[in-house]
Amino acid sequence: MDVQLKRGLLDVCVLAAIRTADSYGYQIIRDMKPYVEISESTLYPILRRLESQDLLTVRTAEHNGRLRKYYRITQAGKERIEEFKEEWKEIVSIYEFIAKEDKGDEEAGVPDSAVEAIV
Repeated sequence: MDVQLKRGLLDVCVLAAIRTADSYGYQIIRDMKPYVEISESTLYPILRRLESQDLLTVRTAEHNGRLRKYYRITQAGKERIEEFKEEWKEIVSIYEFIAKEDKGDEEAGVPDSAVEAIV
């Protein structure tokens, strides 16, 4: 997969993982695991980048005698998720064009999972 495309997808996945509740690194990885594998060495640079873009905020709190960073999505982060949903419609349209067979107007179609992700 194209590195830039994957980077953008992972950014939005991280935002989606924290959209309903504050979370911390290890929990974010666990929440994303059924959908995408991500390591700590990949996650933490993403979190720093999202923070620098004001898409999330960070607070530190003590947990079991240790300090833990908790991440919270901002309004701009929620808006980024909504923008992605709109962009995804265009991505599916591009996929349909690329997957189109040369046999008249027949199309290869879009995998159900891609269509379901839009709605």
